[in-house]
Amino acid sequence: MALHQHVRAAEAADSRLDVRPQFAQPGEVAAIPRFRIPEQAMAPDTAYQVVRDELMLDGNARLNLATFVSTWMEPQAQQLMSECFDKNMVDKDEYPQTAEIENRTVKILADLWGASDAEPGVGCSTSGSSEACMLGGLALKWRWRAVRQAAGKAADRPNLVMGSNVQVCWEKFCRYWDVEPRLVPVGQASTHLTPEGAVAHCDENTIGVVAILGSTFDGAYEPVAEIAAALDRLETDGGLDVPIHVDAASGGFVAPFLDPELEWDFRLDRVASINASGHKYGLVFPGVGWMVWRDRAALPEELVFRVDYLGGDMPTFALNFSRPGAQVVAQYYNLLRLGRDGYRRVQQACRDTARWLASEIAALGPFVLVSDGTGIPAFAFRLADGVTAYTVYDVSEALRTRGWQVPAYRMPPDLEEMAVLRIVVRNGFGHDLAELLMDDLRRAVERLDAGGGAPAQEHGFAFHH
Repeated sequence: MALHQHVRAAEAADSRLDVRPQFAQPGEVAAIPRFRIPEQAMAPDTAYQVVRDELMLDGNARLNLATFVSTWMEPQAQQLMSECFDKNMVDKDEYPQTAEIENRTVKILADLWGASDAEPGVGCSTSGSSEACMLGGLALKWRWRAVRQAAGKAADRPNLVMGSNVQVCWEKFCRYWDVEPRLVPVGQASTHLTPEGAVAHCDENTIGVVAILGSTFDGAYEPVAEIAAALDRLETDGGLDVPIHVDAASGGFVAPFLDPELEWDFRLDRVASINASGHKYGLVFPGVGWMVWRDRAALPEELVFRVDYLGGDMPTFALNFSRPGAQVVAQYYNLLRLGRDGYRRVQQACRDTARWLASEIAALGPFVLVSDGTGIPAFAFRLADGVTAYTVYDVSEALRTRGWQVPAYRMPPDLEEMAVLRIVVRNGFGHDLAELLMDDLRRAVERLDAGGGAPAQEHGFAFHH
């Protein structure tokens, strides 16, 4: 979560929000404090209008090409969600059918990700992929520690191997749970983790290797099968048995439908666990992730709490506790509503749009593609070497004047000299909107070419969500 600084008392006293005259009834206040709770209640319509007016300054979510998070759902799904906002996911005795829907969804995803009947998979819903990654990392650490202690070896220096292009939640995991992050450098030859790089950074203290199915930087799939094969050879040659966790935050709901022949999941024996974001290409509004282990042996029993909660035994493994069941129900709705063919059609439309946009941008002249949308429906592009009159940050700002949010940022360490723009194509961003974006991008480039002058200072931030 974001951290917000407390406002000084003097500022709080002087800062007030106006209430429009039409909504301020006779005898009611016409202004309310911004940083203190008001002394008196107000009419619900008045409070609604005050908050709604504030929110007008937010960007249009449908034009936000920075985020992977879903910004559109069908009215029927929204209705189901509104009916489940008051259901607490952890209260499985009071809401047993919501718990059953969560269980069914885990089984559906385990099957979708290649789990066998002999090893049906075990898992849970989470608040998002960041929490799921934390749970996956903890399971890796606990399993590694148990093996080390059983062998009478030290277990005080765990490390986790991953590319420097990982999402920031993995760096948080390492810091919060005292694990050394072994970040494998990326570069011009490869913007993501390679089998050789992964193996070179492993040793007896490695709890696992994280492979990403859909990098947030450029949308690329990391070669999970090749990394697994390299780790198989490492075990044969040196005796190190290093499991893989696949961070499929975005790709977990794309690859099974568009790239079914790609082996990245539990079909590979070395893959111990997988996470995905239901609120990304799972097509659910923000607030749900999924964590699945290949079998019960992959999830140490000591991490599972069995809580006597409201009269029943409730096994739980989570960093959060109370949360609404709405997003879990919406995920199940999508799986029923769309099925394999529906998900395939939605994701194929997104990939087609991403690839069309990438080809149009490449043909425009001043840009060079870093990726082309053939992984998840997202791609990155940079300015050509000869373009010096403006920067990618200028392009991003120019597009923002038309409402488009296209992030500009620098690539990971060892490739940070490259600044790129990234476009994420989600459900609801079709070819028509893509054509409008291209029209605005052409006009922006023409204005920037004509203006010349010194390029703007770097002021963008990476978008890792």
